[in-house]
Amino acid sequence: MKFFKNRAAVGLLVVGSLIPLAFVGSVGAAGPPSVGLGTAGAYGVLAGDTITNTGATTINGDLGLFPGSAVVGSPTVIGASNVNNSAAQIAKNDLRTAYLDAEGRSGPTLVAAGALGGRTLAPGLYKDDGAPASLGISTGQTLTLDGDSSSVWIFQSASTLITETGSRVVLTGGAQACNVFWQVGSSTTLKTGSTFVGTVLAHTDISVQNSVTIAGRLLAGAQANGAGALTLDTDTITRSNCATVTSPTPTTPTPTTPTPTTPAPAKPAPKPTPAKPAPKKVSAVKPAVTTTTSAGGSTSVSGPALPPVNTAGFTG
Repeated sequence: MKFFKNRAAVGLLVVGSLIPLAFVGSVGAAGPPSVGLGTAGAYGVLAGDTITNTGATTINGDLGLFPGSAVVGSPTVIGASNVNNSAAQIAKNDLRTAYLDAEGRSGPTLVAAGALGGRTLAPGLYKDDGAPASLGISTGQTLTLDGDSSSVWIFQSASTLITETGSRVVLTGGAQACNVFWQVGSSTTLKTGSTFVGTVLAHTDISVQNSVTIAGRLLAGAQANGAGALTLDTDTITRSNCATVTSPTPTTPTPTTPTPTTPAPAKPAPKPTPAKPAPKKVSAVKPAVTTTTSAGGSTSVSGPALPPVNTAGFTG
């Protein structure tokens, strides 16, 4: 039976009229806090009773089963296989914790008739309105989740989750599959050729039909006793890990202490060399000579008196 066989048209109309603001694709808010998965986050598939596969299914992530021990069909597991061991038991306990966390979130936006196809949803908490108590995407329709890398979506279904043939869940705006969670009160069915995004936390069973692509996790058997089966058929499951967004580390400039500089003492200005006095030019004074002509016609010359001649030193 197809999802919303008798209510699809009414459901789509009512959704658009009851909660138009929830579907405008605004990314102003990051949505609710994420759901912690503990060790269950390492698994692509996890179940309680059995894991049954048909065809060439590839699981990118760990495979876990507890308390059951039957894995049938040998899917290709790119990761560890933990079957009925302590690691699987711990993962199942963590699944139970995550399921109760998602189930207990309050204040959801109600999705009339549970019809999600053809909508673009902002980050947030969404739940079926109880008429029916299920969520689903009709044949060939697309659910778009529009947000950034930190945006979170949590979907709560009181009963089932069914994605019809060829339906799709797509992410836009940088949203990541690791931040999408589906809490399902009973069982989940992903039909042939559908493309699905997010981590399914199913109370009981998960059934995946032929050629389904899942970016996320299929975690079955969240009920208290751990019972829950997983069925696969030529599918591809890729465990979703959130890309680490690194913020640039602010760089603190290293303070530099200026090196004190001691000014060189100023050299005293050179004393001016005193000017040497110009040597005085002494002019020789010639003794005055007086010439006298006597009356007899003789001429005598007189001048300064000569020093007396010491005649004692001469002999005649």
